[in-house]
Amino acid sequence: MSQNYFYNSNYFEPQILWETGLSAGGMNCLTDLGGKKGAGSYFIKDLNVKNTRFCASAYVHALYNNFVGGRVEIIAGQVTAYDSILKEDNSVARYRYKRNLHFRSLIAELSFIGEWYFLSHLIQQNLHREPLLSPYFLAGAGVFHFNPEAQLNNDWVLLQPLHTEGQGFREYPERKNYSRIQVNFPVGMGVRFELSALLNVQMEVVHRILMTDYLDDVSTNYIDPTLFNQYLDISKAERANKLYDRRRELNPAMVPAAGQQRGDPSDKDAYFSVNLKIGLVLNRQRR
Repeated sequence: MSQNYFYNSNYFEPQILWETGLSAGGMNCLTDLGGKKGAGSYFIKDLNVKNTRFCASAYVHALYNNFVGGRVEIIAGQVTAYDSILKEDNSVARYRYKRNLHFRSLIAELSFIGEWYFLSHLIQQNLHREPLLSPYFLAGAGVFHFNPEAQLNNDWVLLQPLHTEGQGFREYPERKNYSRIQVNFPVGMGVRFELSALLNVQMEVVHRILMTDYLDDVSTNYIDPTLFNQYLDISKAERANKLYDRRRELNPAMVPAAGQQRGDPSDKDAYFSVNLKIGLVLNRQRR
C-alpha cells in the first residue's frame, strides 16, 4: 500500500478527511461611517481597528487529498462604526465627523466555502509526507442577517423600520426598502497547522463582499423629514426625525436640507473577520 495512504505510523489517512471545529476572533466592517482622515476610500485605508468586536463560529469541514476542501459554517459577531472617531481630524474627512452618525449591528451568517491548498501537493512530493503547515485560499457564498441600530437617549433603536433615507416612500421610488437578510460572497486566505492526527489549528482572514450599502443604514442623501409623519406612526416618526440627521446635535444652528449628501452609494459596504480555528478530525483511524 502506498505511503500516501498513511498519515503517520499510527494513523490511516482516508481520501476524504472529515472534521468539525470551533473558532473565535474579531469582526470589523467598512461602511460609510467613520474611517480615517482624508477622502473616503475602499478597503484597508479607512479601517478603524479599534472598532473590532468579538465573533465566533462552528463548522463542518471536508478535505479531499489534502488539496481541496469545503465547509459549512455558522458565524456570529457584531460590527460597529461611528463618525465621532474623527473628532480630532481636520482633513477633508471633517464633514464625516460633523455628520455625527453611528451604528451597530449583530451579524449571523451561514456560509458555504471552498478551499484550495495550493502548496500541498508540492510539499508532499518533496517531503514524502503530509504537510504540517498548509496555506490556502478560500471563496464561497453565504447568507447573513443584520439589523442596524443607533443609540438615542441611552436606548438602542432599530433603524430599518424608520426608513431614514426614505426607503419605500413614494417620493423616492429608486430607494427600495432593504431586506435585513442578504447574500454575501466570502473570500480570503488562511494557514492550517497539524497539531496531531486528531487536532489542527487554522488562522484565517475572510472578507465578505456584500450586495447592500445599508449595513450601517447609510447610503444616499438626506430626505425631506416631513415625509416621516406621512408614512410612519407618531412614535416612529419622532425617532426618525431625531436619527436621520444628527448634525444638529453638534451644530444647533444648522438648517437641514433635503438632497444633501448623507452617504456614498458608489461603494457597497463590507465586513470581515479574523479567526483562530481549532478542528477535530473525525475519521482518521488507527492502523
